[in-house]
Amino acid sequence: MRDLTSLPKAHLHLHFTGSMSVPTLRTIAADRGLRLPTALVDGDPLRVPATERGWFRFQRLYDAARACVRSEHDMRRIVDEAAAADAAEGSVRLELQVDPTSYAPFVGGLTPAVEIVLDAAKAASAAHGLEVAVVVAASRTRHPLDARALARLAARYAGEGPGDVVGFGLSNDERSGRTEEFAHAFRIARDAGLASVPHGGELLGPAHVGTVLDALRPDRLGHGVRASEDPAVLADAVARGVAFEVCPASNVGLGVYPDTSAVPLRALVNAGATVALGADDPLLFGSRLVDQYEAARTVHGFDDAMLADLARSSIRASRAAAASKARMLASVDTWMEEPA
Repeated sequence: MRDLTSLPKAHLHLHFTGSMSVPTLRTIAADRGLRLPTALVDGDPLRVPATERGWFRFQRLYDAARACVRSEHDMRRIVDEAAAADAAEGSVRLELQVDPTSYAPFVGGLTPAVEIVLDAAKAASAAHGLEVAVVVAASRTRHPLDARALARLAARYAGEGPGDVVGFGLSNDERSGRTEEFAHAFRIARDAGLASVPHGGELLGPAHVGTVLDALRPDRLGHGVRASEDPAVLADAVARGVAFEVCPASNVGLGVYPDTSAVPLRALVNAGATVALGADDPLLFGSRLVDQYEAARTVHGFDDAMLADLARSSIRASRAAAASKARMLASVDTWMEEPA
């Protein structure tokens, strides 16, 4: 079996705060004299039930980590360390998702917050030898007008290279807000050439996937695994060319599935879906990108050729420039040519 850390791959579902390592979070909190919940730093992967109460526990821990990030230095450190960790696992492209709203008060506003992340992404790309781009995400728990403002801001920095905004997302509890009310924000983003990359189909089932498909017209779907419960919905998503950002560790951590074997990874692939594995929030779920590929190998029985296809899918689903994609795909071919 070939080394999965050397398999070139794109990482398309990683959240800014959730990308932090426990030692980094401990250091940032200590610098500010902040006390962290034990569950954030005990090294045990989070496991909660797939209920509103379970999500509340997850969100409380995530908010406690996010509240520690209060300076430009912190933000730059997070981007740089996320890029370094990904590069060490074979990532050739990272599209880091960030909602700048929480950090804006500490750096002078939304625009400076976005520009800090973009500048850090460009610097990290040069320092660690991969392409780091950014997805700006709105939250379902805020007013749809806030999402429109973020979409307009994201559109100002649209591009496809390192240090550019490449997509617009919608995160937080799927049970919050009305999906249709965010359609205007996504039209703004699409008109600027940004990828539509909302979350959907993890906490809610296939009916909600159908709503997201119709209202937000996603290029990629954050999670989307519950589409597997309705063959018609899954077939519709595949026919539309929607890529699925599948994050097995978080599916289990949030109680959607009892264990990794229950995540419908093979069902999605067999249906013809484009699948890009992601780590989502390693800080909470204790599992990084290469661990998702390892699970595909050891739990779902994917051989090296199938794992290489997953890597190719992730690269094709990225918003990298055509020349970059060609180079990245060629490197996957090289990996397959190496002896096992």
